[in-house]
Amino acid sequence: MAKKKRKKTGVVIAVLAGLVFVIGSLFLARIFIKQSASPEITYQVRSETYEHIIEIAGTVSAAEEQILQAKSIGTVIGVYVKKGDKVKKGDLIIQLDAQEQEYNLARLDYDMTSTRIAGSKKELELQEKQRLSLLQKIDDRKVVATFDGIIADLDVALGDSMEAKDSAGTLVNVDYLIAEVEIPETEVESLMVGQKVIFNFPAYKGDVEGYVVGWPAIGEVTSRGATVVKTKIRIDDYPDTILPNYSFTGKIQIDAPETFFVVESYAIGKDGDASFVETATTGERIPVRVSPYGFEYVKIIDGAVKEGDVLKAQSNPKISGMKINSRGGRRQENSGGSGMRRPPR
Repeated sequence: MAKKKRKKTGVVIAVLAGLVFVIGSLFLARIFIKQSASPEITYQVRSETYEHIIEIAGTVSAAEEQILQAKSIGTVIGVYVKKGDKVKKGDLIIQLDAQEQEYNLARLDYDMTSTRIAGSKKELELQEKQRLSLLQKIDDRKVVATFDGIIADLDVALGDSMEAKDSAGTLVNVDYLIAEVEIPETEVESLMVGQKVIFNFPAYKGDVEGYVVGWPAIGEVTSRGATVVKTKIRIDDYPDTILPNYSFTGKIQIDAPETFFVVESYAIGKDGDASFVETATTGERIPVRVSPYGFEYVKIIDGAVKEGDVLKAQSNPKISGMKINSRGGRRQENSGGSGMRRPPR
């Protein structure tokens, strides 16, 4: 009986030993398979562009604009231009009937002749002042160009009766276009006369370049309670498809764009005080100089690396739960407020 019991105990021990061996073998095999299947962690060098800008929006206007209107009531007796005509400063555009004013001037000139012969000096001085007033009234019967430009619109004909301040059309100077944009008070210190401005018009595919002309020495408070400075910008060269009053979005370029290489900081190794990276393809160790760029990235200041290079990991991420892949891990995007794109600090 005891012999049978010992035999049974031996079988149980043998079975347990076999199970331990099988479980241990499976565990070791699992670790081996897992290690064999795990890819080497690598990071890819990418290029980033940093640009310091101020975003803007608005509408463009002609360099100069004149509303064609008379300064007194009268009947139109002359229209000397048509829409699209080019005119010079001082050219007569519209003439109103001035017979009454011209008669009064002629009558006054006759009276002044008699005054010079038999009248007093004081009376002649009064007549000369009256003559200037009559000449002004005659001029008020004319609509003339105040600058060189193009007749953009004209809606008047012979015989029409015009009231004072009635608009008969528009004269514009489109040698260049201007716009006035609101700049936040926090960005004004970055402005400089002549800074490049990039315009984007819905009516035109492509960029149009302009520049900053100037801004006043006083700010304004908007209806939203924000303090802004209204800055004047100008476009000298622009496509014919862009017309006054067209809308735009754009940016004032404070600094020229800077392009550089970045990579995750885990790709950077240390050899004493010197930094290096190691290529995943050849294993070559390349000395580099770097500076922090955001939370988990560095900017490569100097070193024989280029965009697209794949580098071996030199250290493990220290943040729990960070997702890493074999082509560079997570990507951190630049962001900024008020239209300013800055690198993360």
